[in-house]
Amino acid sequence: MSKKNQSIRLTDQHTKSKGVLGIFGELAKVHDISVSDISRAVQKQLQEKYPNLQFRYRKTLSKAEINASLQEIDPYLGQTLFLPSSSIIPDGGLIEVKDDNDKWRLVLVSEAKFQGKDIENIKAGKLVGKGMDQDTMAAGNAIERSHKNISEIANFMLAESHFPYVIFLEGSNFLTETIEVTRPDGRKVVLKYNSGSLNRLDRLSASNYGMPFNTNLCQNKFVSVNDKSVMLQAASIYTTGDGSKWEPEKMFIIMQSIAETSLQLLGKDLFKQITEK
Repeated sequence: MSKKNQSIRLTDQHTKSKGVLGIFGELAKVHDISVSDISRAVQKQLQEKYPNLQFRYRKTLSKAEINASLQEIDPYLGQTLFLPSSSIIPDGGLIEVKDDNDKWRLVLVSEAKFQGKDIENIKAGKLVGKGMDQDTMAAGNAIERSHKNISEIANFMLAESHFPYVIFLEGSNFLTETIEVTRPDGRKVVLKYNSGSLNRLDRLSASNYGMPFNTNLCQNKFVSVNDKSVMLQAASIYTTGDGSKWEPEKMFIIMQSIAETSLQLLGKDLFKQITEK
């Protein structure tokens, strides 16, 4: 099924059902649903729940917009831009709501990353490595690229009290528990969550200040440092823990929760529209 037809099917099903169950009755039959499809479903659900509000979905955020947002805070910020067309493209796109002053405000930014095929390779009996004699591959550093998008969104939202960035991780490089995988010949291979050659979760913990994973951290945290109050913008990082694939319904529920938290924190700026009859 093409992505376009898949998205249309998802939207149509949601419209007819008016709810989450209707979406995922059909979604369970589809194997290549992307995080952007789920994000669009969240947008649709928000629009139905809050008919007086206006939501939009977009795929990219330009560096020029980020700089403009920074300059609104302080003209010394956001001055450097070498490529006018530069932008970021989060996997799941961005959902925004229009506030009472006709300004678009972010309520959800989502990404999904897969890294580490050791479980699949072991189950298939495939050996890896330079000599093709290893059960596992040393993990790479691809996940570190996510820091750029997280930092850019943090810059864009520096004036906000919420940070609705969520990233979903799956694969053998994101284990939080030790698992045992059986090869076709019956041999069992143990993948340890605390193996330095496999685990890459610590490469992302800097983006949530070492706070808990699998937790909605959308509301910014304020901490006191030497009598100064510092605002922390933390990404909400979710991992399956055992390397398995994320179920779309679970992703939807988490993304919806983060979007709802954003709306609650933006409440005073949406008051006129919410109270309209």
